Amino acid sequence: MISKRPPVLAHERFAADRNNFAGLDLAARFARTNLWGAASSVSGLGSEDPATAAVREMLPPLLQRLGAHSLLDAPCGDAGWIGRIKLDLDYTGVDIVPSLIAANRQRVAGGELSGRFLVADITRDALPRADVVLCRDCLVHLSFRNIVRAVANFRASGAHFLLVTTFPEWDGNRDCEDGDWRALNLEKAPFDWPAPRALINERCEEGRGGWRDKSLGLWALDELPDRVLTAPGMRRTRAERPLRQ
Repeated sequence: MISKRPPVLAHERFAADRNNFAGLDLAARFARTNLWGAASSVSGLGSEDPATAAVREMLPPLLQRLGAHSLLDAPCGDAGWIGRIKLDLDYTGVDIVPSLIAANRQRVAGGELSGRFLVADITRDALPRADVVLCRDCLVHLSFRNIVRAVANFRASGAHFLLVTTFPEWDGNRDCEDGDWRALNLEKAPFDWPAPRALINERCEEGRGGWRDKSLGLWALDELPDRVLTAPGMRRTRAERPLRQ
């Protein structure tokens, strides 16, 4: 068990800029350029080369073991780290920030990147179907209510598996404002998910190892507790908003 957790730059920067988020919708909150302080990726420190080495090494064989033919990267951000992986499957990346999708499409047109990229809000928009949904470094930035919406939306897409960021040694889940950051252990309340089918430890070095339990956990979407997939005023059906091209 990790006893002392150091501060995280993503939370510190949000806290310092909190007043400027007042009244912004989800898209506008995530469109704030490089809020999370990475030098080489607008998607934050977790998307830089050292932070993604373990995932780049272990993700392809995991997808092969699952027999996955398609992957939905939701959200994909700038697709920097995943674009350097050899993935023998159909890849789709979605993100709520139109400028990121436009830049990714330009890279596809230039032969630097492969796959297709679409603008989508994972909490509201109908999502393209894929065997596996990859949701890395996202739920940690969402309020509990929008986490419920996103997970329900992933399930409504028809995907079988969800690969998502979790901190297995964390024991203090709390709600937060959308765009802020806090750790989540998806096996603890209010989620109470079962043990993951697989776990990729990312060998996180941020905070001098204080977040070394940061992992990608694999869950079958149809095995998640129903109380996490529903909330007052929500329906467990495909989102009605059309996907934006």
